[in-house]
Amino acid sequence: VQVVESGGGLVQTGGSLRLSCVVSGITFGQTGMGWFRQAPGKEREFVSRISPGSMSKVYADSVKGRFTISRDNAKSTVSLQMDNLKPEDSAVYYCAAGRSQLPRQYDFDYDFWGQGTQVTVSS
Repeated sequence: VQVVESGGGLVQTGGSLRLSCVVSGITFGQTGMGWFRQAPGKEREFVSRISPGSMSKVYADSVKGRFTISRDNAKSTVSLQMDNLKPEDSAVYYCAAGRSQLPRQYDFDYDFWGQGTQVTVSS
């Protein structure tokens, strides 16, 4: 199984970034997918997750209204559009494949993880 994130970078406060994640080796269209993040000195935290058919999307309160998760099952890709970024959004962002179609916000609900992509928001 391979989970590969891309799209991180440096952006100013109020800017936007789009993260992408390509997954291989699983039945992507039957798997719930999630995004997590970890800032230096902090625990990894849940950001968002999406069900296989995109009907169910969940967001952490801290990103609700600013981030949008989406997926393309034909391309085995899940994306995270991040708008109105804030310095507190700076972190390494991880894509993860869930153990079920509706994984929860706990990292133990996810089987496979990418290496992460760095997002830095300057003030």
